[in-house]
Amino acid sequence: MSYLLSNHDWSHPVPIAYGPGRLAEIGKRCVALDMKNPLIVTDKDSRELPFILRTQSSLERQGVGSQVFSDISPNPRDHEIRSAKGIYRKGNHDGVIAIGGGSGMDGGKATCLTVNNDIDLWYFNYDAPLAEVGASDTFPPLICVPTTSGTGAETESTAMITDTQRGMKLCVWHPALKPSLALLDPELTLALPAHLTAWTGIDALVHAMEAYCVPGFHPQCDGTALEAIKLISRWLRIAVADPNNLEARGGMQVGACLGGIAFLKGLGLVHAISHMVGADYDTHHGLTNAVVLPAVTRFNAPMLTEKLAPMTAALGLEGDGYEDFYRALCTLLDELDIPRTLADLGVPLSAAPELARKVHRDAAAATNARPVSVADIEAVIEEAIVNGR
Repeated sequence: MSYLLSNHDWSHPVPIAYGPGRLAEIGKRCVALDMKNPLIVTDKDSRELPFILRTQSSLERQGVGSQVFSDISPNPRDHEIRSAKGIYRKGNHDGVIAIGGGSGMDGGKATCLTVNNDIDLWYFNYDAPLAEVGASDTFPPLICVPTTSGTGAETESTAMITDTQRGMKLCVWHPALKPSLALLDPELTLALPAHLTAWTGIDALVHAMEAYCVPGFHPQCDGTALEAIKLISRWLRIAVADPNNLEARGGMQVGACLGGIAFLKGLGLVHAISHMVGADYDTHHGLTNAVVLPAVTRFNAPMLTEKLAPMTAALGLEGDGYEDFYRALCTLLDELDIPRTLADLGVPLSAAPELARKVHRDAAAATNARPVSVADIEAVIEEAIVNGR
């Protein structure tokens, strides 16, 4: 029996419960965490999906109450988090279950940051001084349940939220907010359509690749990133072509989780651009990453020399040079029917200068494999709009 079809429990970097069908445990898990009335936070598209009913049924069997908050956009907005805070307090909730794709989990994590204190959300900005949280204002318990295989958000404390006043997608966090449990059930991804499987899968792959290429010595994250690349390259095409293949779904979910752990080291220009394009044009994050990837890879090429052999080996390629690597990426994007340019996503060439200024302020730009200026970023964005791959 494949290890991907059996249950496993891991403790790094947070408690992780992996295995088909493990959503049924969520009621017992809430009881163990002393959660009697959690708020279930998910995205707008997931409110009526079966996994919400299954979650509530598991809670009810254990005598645990719940309420669903589903007003989270694909690119979560600050006013949605404030609304969730109000619902949490009004309902006397004592924990959060963040379930869905990246938006649902980011919405849940951002909600956790604010419900037990009166600190404004943006005081938790990653680039600001660390918000001081009193001993009586500790964060509530948080369970993260991914229903896609892409974001990797289930094991870490950051959340990407759109600042609607500034028109920028920013990272909020606090090191004391860590998921009490990440519950990985690959059965939850079986109904994911082929295009979303592809888009979220590329997101996971980009997490791993960008993290691995961040300058600096971090053997834990580097090793995790390479294992993520290996799993995703093995299982992504199968999951797209054969959506009911539970082993492939499991491989993708584990690979995505590892990619999320790896990017504790940092990310790069693909994500920095995608964050701001998503904030301005409400594009799907994984799809935007996929479209931007070739242009950023070409820009970063001079700094990838030492990284290529391990990455090409993880991808299962025979050659280990830049051309082998770049060609393999483009071939994968073609096979997954990824649009070729940002223009195909509705981004006009005239947007490049303003996007570049915003991207330069994104934390992910600061850890890109190759140092970038605003002019560099503008040129890369123009390449992604006009030429793509």
